[in-house]
Amino acid sequence: MRLTIHLDTFDRVNPMAFAILWLDKEVCQWSREGHHGLDLPRWGALRADCGNTLVCGPQASAPFCVLEGLDLNTPGGPFEGETGRAQWCANEGRTLMSGHWHVQCVDTECVSPEHSIFAGDEVR
Repeated sequence: MRLTIHLDTFDRVNPMAFAILWLDKEVCQWSREGHHGLDLPRWGALRADCGNTLVCGPQASAPFCVLEGLDLNTPGGPFEGETGRAQWCANEGRTLMSGHWHVQCVDTECVSPEHSIFAGDEVR
């Protein structure tokens, strides 16, 4: 299952800050599909923690963002339109900044991507 997640309302970072992430539940990785005002790499790892999803860097380091209540291990998975609070924690030394996440699309098809950016096999 793949999810398209829209992150926004991080007003303290940038009034128009947003990111659109593509989450792949099976491989526990994400890719950045679009963004403005949020500093994210092109892809990274996902981790589950007490019913939350942690959006981490490629080496599964400390999370950039915690998607509160987005439990990727729930049977049936998240649903389109589901929403919750996002905690932006990528800026070291600063307090957490709250925003929102929103599931825009749920794709249950098993389709291989034409070009995969995961694990460094992106086309240049």
